[in-house]
Amino acid sequence: MEDRIIGRVFRVNGPVIEASDITDAMMMELVRIGDGKLVGEIVKLSGNTAVVQVYEDTTGIKPGDQIYGSGMPLSVELGPGLIGTIYDGIQRPLEELLEASGEFIAKGVTRPSLNREKKWKFIPSDKIKIEDNIQEGVSIGFIQETDRVKHKILVPPGKSGIIKKFASEAEYQLDDIAAEIELEDGSIFSMLFYQRWPIRVPRPVKKREALTKPLVTGQRVIDTLFPLAKGGTVAIPGGFGTGKTMTQHAVAKWCDADIIVYIGCGERGNEMTDVLNEFPQLIDPRTGTSLMERTILIANTSNMPVSAREASIYTGVTLAEYYRDQGYHVAIMADSTSRWAEALRELAGRMEEMPAEEGFPAYLPTRIAEFYERAGYMTVLGDEEGSVTIIGAVSPPGGDFSEPVTQHTKRFVRCFWGLDRQLANARHYPAISWLESYSEYLDDVAPWWEEKSGTPWKKNRAEIMELLQKEVRLQQVVKLVGPDALPDSQRFIIEVCTLFKNAFLQQNAFDDIDRYSSVEKQVRMLEIILLYNRRGAEAIKNGVTVIKLRHMKIVQDISRMKLSIENDDKDGLDKLEVRLERAMDRLESIYE
Repeated sequence: MEDRIIGRVFRVNGPVIEASDITDAMMMELVRIGDGKLVGEIVKLSGNTAVVQVYEDTTGIKPGDQIYGSGMPLSVELGPGLIGTIYDGIQRPLEELLEASGEFIAKGVTRPSLNREKKWKFIPSDKIKIEDNIQEGVSIGFIQETDRVKHKILVPPGKSGIIKKFASEAEYQLDDIAAEIELEDGSIFSMLFYQRWPIRVPRPVKKREALTKPLVTGQRVIDTLFPLAKGGTVAIPGGFGTGKTMTQHAVAKWCDADIIVYIGCGERGNEMTDVLNEFPQLIDPRTGTSLMERTILIANTSNMPVSAREASIYTGVTLAEYYRDQGYHVAIMADSTSRWAEALRELAGRMEEMPAEEGFPAYLPTRIAEFYERAGYMTVLGDEEGSVTIIGAVSPPGGDFSEPVTQHTKRFVRCFWGLDRQLANARHYPAISWLESYSEYLDDVAPWWEEKSGTPWKKNRAEIMELLQKEVRLQQVVKLVGPDALPDSQRFIIEVCTLFKNAFLQQNAFDDIDRYSSVEKQVRMLEIILLYNRRGAEAIKNGVTVIKLRHMKIVQDISRMKLSIENDDKDGLDKLEVRLERAMDRLESIYE
């Protein structure tokens, strides 16, 4: 970083600094302020004055302090060593800052985002030879970053040409030269084992693909009723205590993404502490290794500088795009985008910008759209397929879904998992409302589900959703006149829906069997409940009472199948279905 003076502090307003005597500066340039070299970013230029957004506590900064330019925008380092690390909002490694300054981070303290001392074993690609014409985004080899992550060393975007030299199989530090490429203008580009990328600029891709594969989370209410596609976007709004963070934790732990980027944006420190304590101990059901071997954590909690909170979202999505470019499927947990929007509001207020609704800046919808548009299922520059899926929590004050952040987010996402206060109070988790939630990926992922399960999955889902809608109307009647006023056929609909809610939608995160449901188990559980509904409705037409149906022993076994039958126990579910058919046959034979 160049140590050149580009101006002086004129006025300090919290995390926003007005600068004067500005020379040779550019928009979004990374700068250092004062003797402590605090990190900042130029967000406004006008003549020889500028506005700088500072990512650290500005206490002690005074008019006249010098401002040093770097000549580059705020960027992140991308290379081996990202997985399993916890960063702050501007990609400073928190564990190394702890060693450098103790439990309270001193101002101006910084450490490289990636460990420069560690040596990594590099395995060169056997497809690349000297004098080959190599294109941007192509892998020249890989480093085994963790047991499950093969970290590909990619030619940076915009750097294509003739390869003149590249590293042989050996151990290297990140600052070593991985390859030398003669560019089209004849210059030689020395490619290192890591690269830098501006956080506010999306990394380029070849093509955006259709979203046809679901992100399987193991949470039945999500996968079966409101599925999310790989490369899709979803909002999880809910008031305090409804389970936004826990829903994201469950998805992060059990979804079939290759890499998880977890962004704690403005949330309480104890929530990030829970993540740090739990994730290393949790075992990935697909690999048998620790979940930290596929996770990057970004912690910018509520007591950290507010401007770094605004940057943390972009830092997280840039890291995700880097692994997507290697052909991985990445899921981002942004918790919560409301705190990010509040940071935008505070900074806009300090810069004296005109407020829009509820004090948020007028460009709030644009910023939300820009963030969610960086999701997608892509063909990357190296001709592989990868995806970035964004799962953003929204914390509307008082659980009011009509507030601006929730409303604008709904405009730009195609899936909505609305959390319900009444379900949370009733200890029904995940507390995702089947009345307010929706997924526009249903038609896109239905062929995958039907091919995988060999069942009319979309038709079965529509059937159970129709029953849930009927049950809502019937419950309104029950509140007025009581359940005894309903005929048995309608009372049976309420019985089936109650069974579905308890036996299917409600899921116990602390139970070894129930915390994760495989695709096959979800499909079979739904079929068994729908079979009970069809046979029961037919039996009622033949004179069987709803009381008799309710007290069949098989109904109790169905309600416990989520806890008693393992994911891979296909025979257990088949036997349960056979027993249900026999029980219904016996019951109907009595009334013939």
